[in-house]
Amino acid sequence: MADLSLRRVDKTFGDVEVIKGVDLDIASGEFVVFVGPSGCGKSTLLRLVAGLEDITAGELWIGGQLVNDEPPSRRGIAMVFQSYALYPHMTVWQNMSFGLKLQGMTRAQRDEKVKEAARILQIDHLLDRKPRQLSGGQRQRVAIGRAIVRQPRVFLFDEPLSNLDAALRVQTRIEIAKLHRAMQATMIYVTHDQVEAMTLADKIVVLNAGRVEQVGSPMDLYHRPANKFVAAFIGSPTMNFLPVEFAGSDGATLDLRLASGAIVQIAAPKGRLRGHRFTLGLRPEHLHVLSDAAPLRGEAAAVENLGGESYLYVDIGQPMPLVVKAPGDCAIRAGEPVGIGLPASKGAYLFDQQDRAVASA
Repeated sequence: MADLSLRRVDKTFGDVEVIKGVDLDIASGEFVVFVGPSGCGKSTLLRLVAGLEDITAGELWIGGQLVNDEPPSRRGIAMVFQSYALYPHMTVWQNMSFGLKLQGMTRAQRDEKVKEAARILQIDHLLDRKPRQLSGGQRQRVAIGRAIVRQPRVFLFDEPLSNLDAALRVQTRIEIAKLHRAMQATMIYVTHDQVEAMTLADKIVVLNAGRVEQVGSPMDLYHRPANKFVAAFIGSPTMNFLPVEFAGSDGATLDLRLASGAIVQIAAPKGRLRGHRFTLGLRPEHLHVLSDAAPLRGEAAAVENLGGESYLYVDIGQPMPLVVKAPGDCAIRAGEPVGIGLPASKGAYLFDQQDRAVASA
């Protein structure tokens, strides 16, 4: 295990700056997830840590050692890629032991390490098979096993589940979480899937256009997003956003005027408000359907019934429908009127005209 530090790290390709002044500390044994939309720089940042790309400016420290000029083989890292990158003509045992053979280990030493990794990943019975005889999930476990046998100081995962179907992604995600608990290893994991980030990470790094927007635990980012970008990215379905104007306050509640002229009232959030125009953020799970008088009314444009829960997409006269999480047995159908209740004590966020979070209730 090792800790990592990035100090004002930049990366440019020609005139294009893709990583912009990243400062980050990762503690030994921590599971850190880089998350963000396609093109935000998360895979490039991981490749800088791995040594597969050169750092343009800044410093990278691993285990107290400056490694900017060290090749990947001397950084004490092992990487699991999106593609399995297995040798098709080799068995599972040979694929997992090949790197150890290049290090000069005896067959007995290699066999011990491969069998232990296979036991951890529950692929002991697959050691004599070749990759074509394995499922996608099994191939990914072999790729992870190949990293484990090297006993690296840092594990790097570059979107390892994106080639798997939905059921296998959930299963393999659980296995990776169990692996981290068992090994207590330092792991950095890249994904565009915020559900993976929320369920796996000790700490999430949200990237946008090469910059770090916010760093924190999953619940910190969910409950206290620093800006509108983080608020929109963390949480599924995404947060609802409504343009509002400040219309008054009695100290306990805020009056906010929607673009339609309707006034909505929320509990007065913590923090001092500055300005007149804001964006109101409301998470779908904090809204509720009302049959009587409601602060917001609209028409159900679509309804997704998922069994245990339903999602209503409600047209309230805004460019985007308001998404409301409802019970699975919700009887509302598309085209029917919907009354929407706002959060009573939590779940409302205000963002200023620069999209910074200025208050939350």
